[in-house]
Amino acid sequence: MKDEGKLQEVGNEDKLFEHISSLIEESRRHIAKAVNTAMVYTYYGVGQYIVEFEQNGDYRAAYGKGVLNRLSTKLTGLFGKGWSVDTLENCRKFFQVYSISSDDQTKSETLSRKSGNHSHEISETPSRKSDNRLSFTLSWSHYLILMRIDNPDARSFYEIECAQQQWSVRQLSRQVGSSLYERLALSRDKNEVMRLATEGQTIEKPSDIIKSPLTLEFLGLKPDVSYSESKLENAIISKMQQFLLELGKGFLFEARQKRFTFDEQHFYVDLVFYNRLLQCYVLIDLKTDKLSHQDLGQMQMYVNYYDRFVKQDFEKPTIGILLCERKNDALVELTLPKDANIYASAYQLYLPDKALLQAKVKEWIAEFKEGQVNKE
Repeated sequence: MKDEGKLQEVGNEDKLFEHISSLIEESRRHIAKAVNTAMVYTYYGVGQYIVEFEQNGDYRAAYGKGVLNRLSTKLTGLFGKGWSVDTLENCRKFFQVYSISSDDQTKSETLSRKSGNHSHEISETPSRKSDNRLSFTLSWSHYLILMRIDNPDARSFYEIECAQQQWSVRQLSRQVGSSLYERLALSRDKNEVMRLATEGQTIEKPSDIIKSPLTLEFLGLKPDVSYSESKLENAIISKMQQFLLELGKGFLFEARQKRFTFDEQHFYVDLVFYNRLLQCYVLIDLKTDKLSHQDLGQMQMYVNYYDRFVKQDFEKPTIGILLCERKNDALVELTLPKDANIYASAYQLYLPDKALLQAKVKEWIAEFKEGQVNKE
């Protein structure tokens, strides 16, 4: 009995240790997040001080560099490492990019330079009248990436998605590098492109999960070397986390080579996913050869089977995606009925030409805005 009591006591102590450990770890996470957020706001304020100082003076690049060098030396002497000239320049850029009144800021800076005002006095407290509307929720490392995106619509999109999807710094860098915003924009109706900047990627209908193209550079396959569909599938399975990130919101992986039997024949779907936002199955077949009408017919059969024998009443119709090197929209349109829930999506094994995609999106948006003006 005494031994049992000791064992119980040890067990209780273990639980006590686990509870306290969890509490301390959670507290540390909250503290780290609070410190990180405070630093982001601090960098914003430092940037504002620097910009206001430059605006009140006859700013020249060489002169400004000297000020930052001296400022960096003093701050490092007082606070230690972390206040290099590069950091101060990043603070300045951060304020210029994220200041709500940045356009007015630019105009004010231009007027100041033209006036030849040599006064270097700055206000005792930065004029942060717009801060009530600012909300920084990401880390400084995230903002270092975001503030280098020139297009404000694209920057807004990535910031929204990063906060919603909790992207790591590496994941954000990858999504920006793969031109996710531009690929989504070019895969949507022109009327929906503007929503990306204000709402991020909205998933309301099957076509919302399609992007053109799907970028699979992380698989490590060389685009100029032949490979089989099984090799492509194996590469995707080995990099499933990255593949789910590329697919987008709401995807859950269920199975590979999912077998079902019909009329005493066995059929295999390459990859089966479920999208919890659309509440439906998403079947993906991989095609390394030219897309054919037989491929489309086979996918139609897969989708029909899932809709009739797997899908539950509360779930939405199954989506079929043929992932191929070269898609043929005309063939899809000619082969399948208009209401078919099947899409051909191209993939590529290298990062897209960002400049080319940006030019296309810019053209689309210009056409959209021109159309809006004509309507008015």
